[in-house]
Amino acid sequence: MTINPALLLIAGALPIPLLRGRLRAVWMMLLAPAALAALWTLPEGVHGSFEILGLQLETLRVDALARIFATAFLAAALISMVYALHLRDALQQTVIPIYASSAVGGALAGDLITLFVFWELAGLSSVFLIWARRTERAYRAGMRYLVAQVASGLLMLGGIVLHVNAGGGLEFGFIGASSAGGLLILLAVGIKCAFPILHAWLTDTYPEATIVGTVALSAFTTKFAVYVLARGFPGTGELVWVGVAMACFPIFYAVIENDLRRVLAYSMINQLGFMVAAVGVGGTLGVNGAAAHAFADILFKGLLFMSMGAVLLRTGTAKGSELGGLYKSMPQTMVLCVIGAASISAFPLFSGFATKSIIMEAVAEEHRTIVWLLLLFASAGVFHHAGIKIPFFSFFAHDRGHRVAEAPLNMRVAMGLAAAGSILIGVAPNLLYGLLPYEMDYSAYTTSHVINQVQLLLLASMAFTVLMRTGLYPPELPSVNLDADVIYRRLLPRLWRTSVTGLTRLRDATAPLHQRAGRLTSSGPRPLPTASLTTDVMVLWVALLLALFLLISLL
Repeated sequence: MTINPALLLIAGALPIPLLRGRLRAVWMMLLAPAALAALWTLPEGVHGSFEILGLQLETLRVDALARIFATAFLAAALISMVYALHLRDALQQTVIPIYASSAVGGALAGDLITLFVFWELAGLSSVFLIWARRTERAYRAGMRYLVAQVASGLLMLGGIVLHVNAGGGLEFGFIGASSAGGLLILLAVGIKCAFPILHAWLTDTYPEATIVGTVALSAFTTKFAVYVLARGFPGTGELVWVGVAMACFPIFYAVIENDLRRVLAYSMINQLGFMVAAVGVGGTLGVNGAAAHAFADILFKGLLFMSMGAVLLRTGTAKGSELGGLYKSMPQTMVLCVIGAASISAFPLFSGFATKSIIMEAVAEEHRTIVWLLLLFASAGVFHHAGIKIPFFSFFAHDRGHRVAEAPLNMRVAMGLAAAGSILIGVAPNLLYGLLPYEMDYSAYTTSHVINQVQLLLLASMAFTVLMRTGLYPPELPSVNLDADVIYRRLLPRLWRTSVTGLTRLRDATAPLHQRAGRLTSSGPRPLPTASLTTDVMVLWVALLLALFLLISLL
């Protein structure tokens, strides 16, 4: 009997609100392993295919690329659910496996319609992890997040319609950016993958989610987008420079950012940049490097978000200006955080070294010297803001007097699982290499690789020390840093209000003319009905109507 791991997760999530206590905990912990077992018992090939309204759908297709991403998503689902065991909030505990199922289902989708369904499910389910924080800031951030996700889905659907009408077919394989449909799909993926300018939804919303929600958000949406790039756009040269920009610009924001969860959000874009650049390079090393680094990033970035979540839970803040000295109260969390920092910084014997080096090798083999140097700069930058800044300002900076308990046991177990995975990949990288889509003759632990990376890390640490000693390093200050989100948080609302005001004045100015013509009722001019609607609600309605129109066009 063929079981779709994604549907198994969805079905398993439904009883969670009805269960209580240890029964709920045991049920949650069994879901991801059961789905993982279902995944690995499936041989490669198409296992779910049917026709609907004249469209041939392949809802379950397994190959090496799909399997490694689905495995990473299920590992993240297990870790996230263990991390959430202490909660009494059935909403979050139910949403996490549904959200995870969207990424797993998307990875196993063999056609573009199935991909679109799971693409939308990812956006619609994950927003509840932001709203579950139940604050005004979280509500507003969630609405902005939902607008971005719906816009991405609309572009995806429009791209699929154009792609199919142009004779591209529904099969989810190489799409490319040479057609209008491919460009729209690429733009849809670019939103969820946080391409430059399109990235602000990520840094705006992830820090506003719940403690558990941010961990889950870090694992699925953006890596799902990386998978779509690796499947549909390998070797697209423009992605190399997009990836380089993503890897470099967040460094400057992360260095001056005070909220450490927002620092990690910028760090996520930085790491996504390496994956996008690797997809742009394409070939065996490029695609393998993107897949391997996505797998490793899910673990070490999740570990860093979990450690900052534990700090936030115990101290009530994640701001660097309000933290310090926590190594005394939370030594286990500190050690686990340092493991995550070493992994993302690509220390030898940790996961980042084993996976990022594949990407650097892929770039070097293409003789892209400028790209290689910029990614090297980005590697040093991530050590500054994630490898040093996160653990230093949380646990070792000036003692702020926090005397708190260690993180709950389930949180430490979840962090321990992610840390163990990060160390295992670093110590025995061939275990991960054996799962990659293409066979390759590659070893990360050559003398030149190790020496070059150690030199880079030593120089970066010396630079950090000098900057701190001389007072040149940007201090941790309570502040708001302006990013691309200023466009839709300030400029667009201001344009909307100006337009409404202008239309209202125009109506009032022309009212006497209408009265003379007998076109207005005796009650006088009525207010514009759109004046009471917010921008995000209007965008959602327009997007939904256009999506319905495009879906009808496809059928």
